[in-house]
Amino acid sequence: MNAERRKRRDAIGEILSAIISDIEELKDDEEGALENMPESLQESERGEKMRENVDSLEEIISELESQRDYLSEVD
Repeated sequence: MNAERRKRRDAIGEILSAIISDIEELKDDEEGALENMPESLQESERGEKMRENVDSLEEIISELESQRDYLSEVD
């Protein structure tokens, strides 16, 4: 890979890092909202859906981190 393509690859990696950061913030907001709910609501259907959202966002973050790391290995 030449210097120009490496530079493009690195720029894409930075974009992925920014996206990961945004998703982490979204996950943290959802998790905070869930934790601030009364316990009875945390056990409700709404609370369960919020918990599923947090889990899904964690999976997305993990997958994007793996892909970003894999991209950085391309040379």
